[in-house]
Amino acid sequence: MILEGRKVLVTQRDEASHYGLFWEFPGGKVQEGEEPRQALRRELEEELGIDASVGTIFDVVFHVYPEYPVLLLFYFCRVEKGVLRPLGCRDFRWVGIDELEGMTMLPADTPVLERLKEYLKPKERNSGVLE
Repeated sequence: MILEGRKVLVTQRDEASHYGLFWEFPGGKVQEGEEPRQALRRELEEELGIDASVGTIFDVVFHVYPEYPVLLLFYFCRVEKGVLRPLGCRDFRWVGIDELEGMTMLPADTPVLERLKEYLKPKERNSGVLE
């Protein structure tokens, strides 16, 4: 989960791929011998051409597709270097939660939307200034 202010980065799957043209949070499969954080860094480099640091887990989702089950780990990430480019995806966008709710997201990614909405909504501070 790469955030910039109140926006989150999403990528669009290639048209020819399974669930083509659906939007998703960037990431991918863990290869044999990889730790999940290493896999996410590799996937972000392959898909978007960036070097990212991977922080703590934001959410965990288990979803059963008709073809197979998936366990998704959503980590907070930060772009350390590189310029975003759609290398392993069709497109990418920075979107606010309202835009995100109107996009065709992968079924496994949709359960995290409610938690993300709560996380991104402005919070009042004691000073009266919104975050």
